[in-house]
Amino acid sequence: MHSRLARGGTACGIVLAALLTLAGCSHLHWPWHRAAPPPPAAVHELGVSGSTAAPQYWKRNTLLIDLSAASGEGQLVLTPAAGGAWPVRLAFRVIPGSFGALEVRGAAREVLPITGAGAKPIDLELPPGIYGAGTAQITVSWGPQIVPAATAAP
Repeated sequence: MHSRLARGGTACGIVLAALLTLAGCSHLHWPWHRAAPPPPAAVHELGVSGSTAAPQYWKRNTLLIDLSAASGEGQLVLTPAAGGAWPVRLAFRVIPGSFGALEVRGAAREVLPITGAGAKPIDLELPPGIYGAGTAQITVSWGPQIVPAATAAP
């Protein structure tokens, strides 16, 4: 009887040691385990006024205006911060399907269609020439996709 209890106690000891070892492994830093990258730091490079909050982030050398919370229809007006200038590159982060098109008006006008497929945010960089150093403001509007009017045949 005594040997049976000893074996039972040994089995419990082994199970307890294994559980403690596994619990301790969660605190180890394995070489293949990488922590998630920290979220980008919000910046205030441009003045933003309009119908939705639009956080700004640097993504390399591009200022990213985050419109992922925007849906339906809306508008923002961007201006350089006091004493500041326009960034060299400007992009907008949008969620596919939340609206049909993004219209940007500065020194020139650009309409960026938004695909309806996909669930991950996409970044749309503005092509050169949409704004310049002398541009006072950039107006950004979003809503349903803009369909060009059909031209009548003569």
